Amino acid sequence: MNQFIIELEQEDDGRWIAEIPTLPGALCYGKSKEDAERTVEALALRILADRVESEEKIPEFAHHFFAFA
Repeated sequence: MNQFIIELEQEDDGRWIAEIPTLPGALCYGKSKEDAERTVEALALRILADRVESEEKIPEFAHHFFAFA
């Protein structure tokens, strides 16, 4: 796996749910599909940042976001 897959579903009331099943806690609602996608992407970055700060394991491919000069 080299990326997070976002799953989207529309509720009966019109709201959208966006979830990244491989990243526990990454589930958001949005008024539109785009809003839900944007919100879950931002949440995923926060989850990864929290894991880095607390020295928890992050997905291996996430290490490729950074390079040291």
